[in-house]
Parts: sequence; structure tokens; C-alpha cells
Amino acid sequence: MKTYKTQQIKNIALLGSKGSGKTTLAEAMLYECGVIKRRGTVENGNTVCDYFPVEKEYGYSVFSTVMYAEFGDKKLNVIDCPGMDDFVGSAYTALNVTDTGIILVDAQYGVEVGTQNIFRTTDELHKPVIFALNQLDGEKADYENVMAQLKEIFGNKVVPIQYPINCGAGFNSMIDVLLMKQYTWGPDGGVPKITEIAPEYMEKARELNNALIEAAAENDETLMDKYFEQGMLSEEEMREGIRKGLIDRNIYPVFCVSALRDMGVRRMMEFLGNVVPFIDEMPAPKNTTGVEVKPLSDAPTSIFVFKTTVEPHIGEVSYFKVMSGTLKVGADLNNMTRGSKERIAQIYCTSGQIRTNVDELYAGDIGATVKLKDVRTGNTLNEKGCEHIFNFIKYPAPKIQRAIKPVNESDAEKLSEILNRMHEEDPTWEVEQSKELKQTIVSGQGEFHLRTLKWRIENNDKLNITFAEPKIPYRETITKAARADYRHKKQSGGAGQFGEVHLIIEPYYEDAPLPDTYKFGSQEYKMSIRDTQEIPLDWGGKLVIHNCIVGGAIDARFIPAIVKGLMDRMEQGPLTGSYARDVRVCIYDGKMHPVDSNEISFRLAGRNAFSEAFKNANPKILEPVYDVEVLVPSDKMGDVMSDLQGRRAIIMGMSSEKGLEKIQAKVPLKEMASYSTALSSLTGGRSSFTMKFASYELVPGDVQEKLLKEYEASQVEE
Repeated sequence: MKTYKTQQIKNIALLGSKGSGKTTLAEAMLYECGVIKRRGTVENGNTVCDYFPVEKEYGYSVFSTVMYAEFGDKKLNVIDCPGMDDFVGSAYTALNVTDTGIILVDAQYGVEVGTQNIFRTTDELHKPVIFALNQLDGEKADYENVMAQLKEIFGNKVVPIQYPINCGAGFNSMIDVLLMKQYTWGPDGGVPKITEIAPEYMEKARELNNALIEAAAENDETLMDKYFEQGMLSEEEMREGIRKGLIDRNIYPVFCVSALRDMGVRRMMEFLGNVVPFIDEMPAPKNTTGVEVKPLSDAPTSIFVFKTTVEPHIGEVSYFKVMSGTLKVGADLNNMTRGSKERIAQIYCTSGQIRTNVDELYAGDIGATVKLKDVRTGNTLNEKGCEHIFNFIKYPAPKIQRAIKPVNESDAEKLSEILNRMHEEDPTWEVEQSKELKQTIVSGQGEFHLRTLKWRIENNDKLNITFAEPKIPYRETITKAARADYRHKKQSGGAGQFGEVHLIIEPYYEDAPLPDTYKFGSQEYKMSIRDTQEIPLDWGGKLVIHNCIVGGAIDARFIPAIVKGLMDRMEQGPLTGSYARDVRVCIYDGKMHPVDSNEISFRLAGRNAFSEAFKNANPKILEPVYDVEVLVPSDKMGDVMSDLQGRRAIIMGMSSEKGLEKIQAKVPLKEMASYSTALSSLTGGRSSFTMKFASYELVPGDVQEKLLKEYEASQVEE
């Protein structure tokens, strides 16, 4: 295979909603450039992109696939991304290591929620966008309606390069208004017949050609001047104007294709090769110190590993982008992230499972290697003396959580290893060993996302697992002051145990005045503070402890033991065993025994005194509440609103956003456990949502009562 210079390389992400035809288009692109001799189909399970067993089982893409196409003395690196919102992590990865996004739109269904979500991501990353209207040969295809949607939602930057003559089941011809040619295909697609535009289509073609010239000219002052003077631009000048417009996101060209019948695919690839920006024309990425790293082939070599897979008969495959320099076979590199050394024994250019050996890759190129010793997704590998570290991929927050455990408890360690490996393959599968909940929690982007994880563990790794709803990380706190004392006394022969602690607790808040006098019933307790400890809690809030003991009632050496007892109960609250927070404690009295007092005695006395006082301080349970934002088609708005209200949601606002309704609400985490599935069911998969932790809020009285009863019952069972 030929080695391509940086100025010959273009990196492209293939994006779109589920069912828009990305995998089929990728197959046609590989066929057109000769990587494959025969096109596979999703239905037959023999496509280049969907080659993992889980993808063949479910019939949809789960992982992104890295491909290359040699076309017109240029190399197009293309990353085909899954369309389901559950696998959006692949799109984030792909857009961060490529320079242009092709967004497929199903001409039968138009702009979907997934289309808008993907577009929003390209906007965040400031990546050029090309729209490709696919399935124009579908019975429900409606070009004019889809173009109207695109313009309404994404604005007048949407400019057609092509339009179909006969949209629908009879689609076989289109007009290209950049080349001003007519393309016609036979029943099986493939190579088109290119002719002059028929007279009956010329008026519309000229109108769209003028609109395209104007849109191209707007991106360059010289071109604009020429357009004003002559009223036209040459084909090369139009390409230059479109290229600059793509870089600045001032133009979104629209192409027409039927990926299944290979119509329009070659023409779109010509555009990619001739017009889409090269790597060195795009803004350079920055390393972790904020320094731009330009793709210079004569600079020190630095590669960024953006994807890792484990493939049968091969093992671990690491996919990387050459950020700078030239990577050669046999290169010795330092892993800047993990502090280890690696030798690159082989370099491949890949198209799914098809791997082609190469000797070197220049800056900006994308490749793969195998059997590295200690490399993970997100690692940077450099030649000696190069200090770059990259960490520019930011993934969306999870939307769903499940507690996971093996059916056989003895497989716990094996499961942990598998989950860590799965996270490497897809960083949006997050894994947490929760000390608080005493569960292993896996988080993902949706029900299908976690179902896929489960399928792979059970079918690929032959380990049976169970999913359950995770426990909710409640918090416990108090709302008024309370007093308690507790004597721990134990005598069983030999040295005994004795410790007595008197304390007062009250709610803590920032800048609260120091305690002075408390009154309980008819008795007053005056505090004389000798010492204060402020303990910031890992789970939020504080525990503040005032030592108010006078007269040596408790020796100072026992105070740390009492504090440990208090922390025992902060870590396992008296109401439900959840973490407690925001409590201030005054230890004001107690008793010692000259022989039997020891640390364990005062730890137990402090813990039990705290529990008793806590239960008398009008305790409350707090629950995590999340900010939830739902994008929903207007015809499903009522159903989604009703469902949210049934989940104790507080609606914070509603607005329209480019053809969709946006609902903003605060919803308790407890009510979000099945929301991903419910929303998909309510809207036929046409909605999406995001959720982000907002705050801890008091649970309603009936909910608190239920939680207390459940905890008491669980304690009795144990």
C-alpha cells in the first residue's frame, strides 16, 4: 500500500440516526475504491463494519469501525459510527480524531432526534458537516420535505449540491448543480451515465447553481468580488469557496445517495477527495498544557490511542492517530500516560477486519497496531524527548445505572477484569465499586447499551451475570438540636470496658455562630469550647465537632476514639444506613473509669450517643435529584409530560428547539431507573434525554416512612 503524506490525508466521521444506512454506505464506499470486491448487507450479516458477534446478533452497529479508501491519489480515513443514541460515545471519539462529519439523513423520515444530537456535537467541536440524503429510492422518500426540514432546523447554510429528479421507488437520476451534469443509473446502480442536463430541468438547476455559487463566494472576499463583477465562478473557485465555508461551518452541502444500490456514492467520494479540508487546513488539537500540536511530519513523533478492541485470534488491537511526526515500524515509544515503554512491531491500515501492513504513517494519519504490552484507550505514546500528552475527548454523562454481579460469587474477580476491559473498548461503559452502596455499578447511555454489555459478557466471556436496580445513595441529616448520653459498660472477667459520653447535636451550615447555650426542657447547657475539628466529608457536607469538656471528665486521649465513633455513624446513618451529612456535635460531659476505660469503650459510647441524639433531632432523608432535559417531537409532548409528572418531576421549563420540544425538569434519581426504556417506548425511539446531578433534596414524608420501614425489615432479616 502507498504511503500518503499529510497533505494527501482526509479524516471523516460517518454519522447519523439508527437505520439511516451508514453501514451500507460504508460498504459502498469500500467497494467503489476497491478495498472489497463484493458488497455485503446488514441483513446477511456480512458487512465489513459490523463484524463483531454482538452486532450480527442484534443487527445494528455497536462499535465504530475504522476504514480507509484510496481515492484519486488521496487517502480518506473514514470512521463509521453506530447510529443508536446508546452508543454515542463512538461518535464523540470519531469526531475528536477526524476533521469532517458526514451526517446521513433517511429521506423517508427526515431529520430525527439523533440527527440533531449528532449535529449539536459537531457544533460543540466546530467540525465541518456534509449532509447526505440516503434511501431516496424508498417508497416514503420525500426530498423536498427533508430539505425544508434541514433549512428550518439548521438554517440557510444548508445548500444542495444535488437534487433527485424522481424521488421514491423509481429513483435513478439526479442533477449535480456543482458540475451542472445529470447522473442516471441502471436498475442495479453502480457506474452512472453522465449527460448534459435535460432542458426541462435546466431552470431549477441554474437556480440552485446560482445559490451554490453565492454560498461559496461568501467565504472568500476575492471570490465575492469576482462574483459581483462577473456573476459566476469557475468550478475550481466554487470548490475553494465551499472548502473555506466547510472549515468555518458557514456551509452545509447536501448530497443525494442510495447506499443500498450504490447510486451517488462515487460522486460524493469525489467531493470528499476534491473539496473536503485536508488535515493541515483544520485547527490543530491542543495538548494538556494548551499548546497547539500541528500535524508536521518532520516534528517529534507522538501518537494518541483513541480506541481499543479485543478481537478473536488476534487479541488487543490499538487504534491511533499520528498527532505529529512520522511513525515507523520498529519505533520505540514512551507511554506518557502509564510510564511504560512500547515497541511498534507492526503498523496496519484497517477496514474492519481487513488489515493492510504499512511501513510508516505520516502526521494526521490513522492506523492500528497489535499486542502492545501496557496501552489503554486515551494513552499518548511519544518518541524520546517529546512531552506531548493528549486528553481532548470528553464523553457525555451516563443516563442509566445497574448493579451487576456474577451468578457465582467466586467469579467476582473475573467479572471485575472483564468490566475493566470493556471500559477500555467503550469508555461510556463506566464501572464503579461503590463502597457506599456495597454494589458494583455499571453506567451507560441507555437500556440497549447495558444490554449489549450483558450479552457480550455472557456470550463472549461465558460468565453468567445478573442486573438489578442499584440502591439509591440517600443522605441523612437533622433539622433541630437534640441531646443524648450513653454509657458503655461491659464486665466479663479481667479488664472491663467503660466509657460514658454526653453530647448535643444540631444541623450544621456555613458561617453558623459558635454554640453558646442550649436549652432542653427546663435545663440549660452552657458550652465552653476547648477545641474544634471540621471534617469535610467525601460524600458532601461536613461533620463539625466541638470539644466542650471541662474539668477532665473525659481524658483528651479518648477524644479521637469518640470522633471515630461519630464517623462510624456518619458513614452508616442511623435511619437507613446511608451517609449522614451536615451535623455539628458538642461533646460536653462524660465519665471515665481509672482501669476499665479504653478507646473501644469511648468509640462505642460516642457512636451510640450520636445515634440516639440523631433520632431525636427530627431527622430527614435527602435524595439525589437530577436536572433532566428531554428532547421530544411535539406530537409526543403530552405523553412525556404525564410520564415525568408520575415520576415526581418538577417541570422547570419548556421551549422549542429547531423542530423539537425541550422539557427541563428536576427528577429524583429513584424515579429515573427505567426512564430510558420508558421514553423510548412512549415515543417510538424518537426522543433523547440527558441528566446531570443537581442537588440533594428532602424526600416527601410518605417516601421517608417507606424507606425507614424497608431498612428496619432488612436489619431484622440480617
